[in-house]
Amino acid sequence: MRVLIPSALRSYTGDRTWVEADGATLAELLSELDHHYPGIRFRMVDEQQRIRRHIRVFCRGRQLPSVDAGLEGADEVLIVQALSGG
Repeated sequence: MRVLIPSALRSYTGDRTWVEADGATLAELLSELDHHYPGIRFRMVDEQQRIRRHIRVFCRGRQLPSVDAGLEGADEVLIVQALSGG
């Protein structure tokens, strides 16, 4: 499936906006991404295996609540990083 990478993480993907990865769950998809782009998973998932608070992941028009969320039938996953500033 196609995965949208936020601009802050594109240094891991060689500046590619869209990459390909597969997995039955978000955890599997992120593991595959980390296999191809070492270090990217840690920027999205913390030590307790929770999606970091500044990251949102969407699939089929809904936000995925955890890394255990299923991706069956997904063709695109959108990873979005929150913006902050003053």
